[in-house]
Amino acid sequence: MKRLAHGGRIDRSRPIGFRWDDRGLTGFAGDTLASALLAAGEAIIGRSVILGRPRGIMAAGLEEAHGFAQIGDGAESEPLVRMSAVELVAGLAASSRITKGRLPNEPDPARFDHRYAHCDLLVVGGGPAGVAAALVGARSSARVILAELEPELGGSVLRERDSNTVPAWLADAARELTGAPDVRVLTATTATVALDQNGMVLTERLGSRRPAGERGLIPEKRLWHVRAKAIVLATGALERPIVFQDNDRPGIMLATAARAYLHRFALAPERGLVFTTNDDGYRTALDWNAAGVPVAGVIDPRPNPTGRLPQLARDAGIQVITAAVVAGTTAETDGRLRAAVVRTDAGAEEVSCDLLAVSGGFDPSLNLHQQRGGKTRWDEHLLCAVPERALPGQWIAGAAAGRFTLGGCRADGAAAARSALASLGLVPAGAAEGEEDDPDDAAAALFAVPAPDGDESRSFVDPHRDATVAGVERAIGSGIRHVEHVKRYTLIGTGVEQGRGAKVNAGAVTARGVGRPLTDIGTSSARPPVEPIVFHALSGLAKGPLFEPVRTTAIHPAHEAAGAVFEAVGQWLRPRYYPLPGESMADATLRECRAVRQGVGMMDVSTLGKIDVQGPDAARFLDRLYINTMATLEPGKGRYGVMCRQDGTVFDDGVVMRLTTDRFFVTTTTGNAAAVLDWMEEWLQTEWDDLRVWVTSVTEQWSTVAIAGRGSRDVIQRLAPGLDVTNSGFPFLGVRNATPAGLPPAMIARVSFSGELAYEISVPRPHGISLWEAVADAGSGQGVVPYGMEALHVLRAEKGYFIVGQETDGSTTPTDLGLGRMASKTKDFIGKRSLGRTAMVRPDRLQLVGFRPVDPDALAVEGAAVVADPNQPEPMTVLGHVTASHRSVALGATFGLAMVAGGLGRRGATVHARADGRTVPITLCDPVHYDPDGARRDG
Repeated sequence: MKRLAHGGRIDRSRPIGFRWDDRGLTGFAGDTLASALLAAGEAIIGRSVILGRPRGIMAAGLEEAHGFAQIGDGAESEPLVRMSAVELVAGLAASSRITKGRLPNEPDPARFDHRYAHCDLLVVGGGPAGVAAALVGARSSARVILAELEPELGGSVLRERDSNTVPAWLADAARELTGAPDVRVLTATTATVALDQNGMVLTERLGSRRPAGERGLIPEKRLWHVRAKAIVLATGALERPIVFQDNDRPGIMLATAARAYLHRFALAPERGLVFTTNDDGYRTALDWNAAGVPVAGVIDPRPNPTGRLPQLARDAGIQVITAAVVAGTTAETDGRLRAAVVRTDAGAEEVSCDLLAVSGGFDPSLNLHQQRGGKTRWDEHLLCAVPERALPGQWIAGAAAGRFTLGGCRADGAAAARSALASLGLVPAGAAEGEEDDPDDAAAALFAVPAPDGDESRSFVDPHRDATVAGVERAIGSGIRHVEHVKRYTLIGTGVEQGRGAKVNAGAVTARGVGRPLTDIGTSSARPPVEPIVFHALSGLAKGPLFEPVRTTAIHPAHEAAGAVFEAVGQWLRPRYYPLPGESMADATLRECRAVRQGVGMMDVSTLGKIDVQGPDAARFLDRLYINTMATLEPGKGRYGVMCRQDGTVFDDGVVMRLTTDRFFVTTTTGNAAAVLDWMEEWLQTEWDDLRVWVTSVTEQWSTVAIAGRGSRDVIQRLAPGLDVTNSGFPFLGVRNATPAGLPPAMIARVSFSGELAYEISVPRPHGISLWEAVADAGSGQGVVPYGMEALHVLRAEKGYFIVGQETDGSTTPTDLGLGRMASKTKDFIGKRSLGRTAMVRPDRLQLVGFRPVDPDALAVEGAAVVADPNQPEPMTVLGHVTASHRSVALGATFGLAMVAGGLGRRGATVHARADGRTVPITLCDPVHYDPDGARRDG
């Protein structure tokens, strides 16, 4: 193609330099990357993924199957971007990719943004139908969002002959919408994912709007999450190509695209040829002719097209060849189009051309409708799939509904908006409506032209995937009949553009192959997103340090002052260990464990989830959540409990403390604090809304310090001299209130995750540091030592205590953990029925066991596979895996925990822990390695 001296909507006074495959080229403001390359004579933009065939630009919109590129270089790079959507900006660098992108290794410094919005009416599509619909909403005082894929409103109008001077009605409408107070117009914005309850995800392209050299001031993309009361889908229609031999050559383009490049970018061929099954294709020939471009003719398979446009073509002296098809093409030595092979009843001849404009008809763009399960039906008159009916809360208007005329689209869009607003109780205002245009002649039902030599391996149904008619025939020959199965066999429609122009043709070729009508075969469905969304846009500002919030407890400064090494636990930074000068992690961990087992240790456990559960029905509510009974708890006492999912697998565990008759203090694991709260809210709101219960997260409101070891009772006595800390006055799992000296009233619970006599003291968060210092001062005479997560893991494993997510996975039941007797036989709870299923009580399930290495100094690797015979040939039969493995001060040896198939029945057996080519023989045993009778815990 060449750039004409006049015309188009580009700004010739503003040349823009850019790079393509490391070569410097120049375009104009208003160009896209696709149009700038065509103007520069770059007919070949790359080669296809499988066959390596040369490819060129074939569309100007979503129909594009070839024109995808890598935009940017280095860290500032985005793969597989549709070139017709890339606005030309200074400094743009792009390279040919077509189907395979390249991910950068460095983080992208660009900003990506998220916005959330609600509206009465969301209009998707800024063409004639969408603009008319938005006007109705604007004039009805409704809150309206109008999203348009292109950088400006107009849609199909912008590809027609008068687009370089925008029609007055469109210019007036754009001004009115832009100035309306409750209307937000989002151009360069793709509605890409349809959600339930009339939600929609929009991707707004902003990068081209920033001034040169100001990268980072304006986000590259903005992801909108919109919730609308009503939606009008005015997404238009996409032109369909025709399948014939060698129909993928550079220089073959959709007819509407040829007009778009002519009228928007002043691009035209040296000699053009049109192959169309419908009257609309004649517009391209007429517009070329009016621009002074030689037109080789119009090839029309219909025997006698008599509509207005074919007659205008004849009157203009354009050769119209009827009852004819393009059966193939020939190419120049570099692969570009040289001529089309035109076949009539009289024979075949080559017609020289450098651009073949093809129109096989139009398909309503219904991706968003289909994403939510919307159905379509085949319309024999329109020869396309139209919506069977709109989904609740949605209206489909204009070409998306099968109304392909300009006037009809405007009228249809206004009518859809009035109906939508009326359903919301809003009084719809009038809007300018178009008049119905003269109907075109019926189109020819031609989807694929048989290859003249029978070789269908070069007749491309989906050129993006190099999928051909021959491939569809192979699928049929393999016994495949359903179009969705054909899609997966051939990969038609599985590329980044989802085979938008290929679906109907694939259905037609399949129908022909199986000898059934296209109405029976149908077309494949659409999946989200409409266009690819880069992960940067999905994450927004949540990248680098902002990817995940870092949470710290109120006591964090004290840990830093003590030289703690931290680790992330459920977003919280928790001390892993507190090394003394010259100590390794292993040394520090053993020292901290020794302090807890022989003296006293202190630990910041503020990160444990804490939920306040109140209400007259709180006890009944907790009984339904936990496998054991909570309603029998007396105020001032606590009970360890386990929650299951509906399938009977372990969800979370923790201690439930009853403070008063109708108030409970529930603790959860650190990582599941939010999930348990959500779980409670879900059941209260969706299933048990009759229960009078209120749940509130108080995790952040309390600072909690655990004091563990045989000296812990003395520490508590010093902190609260008036508190009865005897076994009878403060038994295990008791809960008491006290006011330690210099601190606000505190809640003290006698609970233990170390197996030692232990307490947890909770005070309001602002007093966390003061509590930590008070405990350290009260325990100084006992030699109190702070201990971290590494020591805690050793201590809990010695006692056989499991950790949710470490010993458990999505299939672990309480019985697998040795807690089957906890499950109540007299009450119902979530997951109870599932626990009785045959699969849940099999003796060969993975069960929690302990182990001791045969060599007491050998250390098994956590995650190692447990096998019976380490010499068996691979793949080995795996019995289970190691979940915890440590060196123990208390045991004087290494030990661990494992989940092993039928583990309880294998106790005493020697098996092997194998990882990284190293094998450690281990003897299975009871998971409780230390103080099995609980004497130390009970004090």
